[in-house]
Amino acid sequence: MSVARVTEIKAASADSFDAAIKEGIARANKTLKNVRSAWIENMDVEIGEKGEIIQYRVQMKVTFVLED
Repeated sequence: MSVARVTEIKAASADSFDAAIKEGIARANKTLKNVRSAWIENMDVEIGEKGEIIQYRVQMKVTFVLED
């Protein structure tokens, strides 16, 4: 039987939500072992003065399995 833990991560990208998700998962894999899944809890954008999207941001919960 395995035991898992969930941690919250926020990530951002100037390109897209998909890029922000990939950035968050890549960063999680640098620090955490046995990353198994992610749930995107929230997505938002930062808007510039001219109405353009400056940054795509995601808030995700990442699940990883603890080692024995």
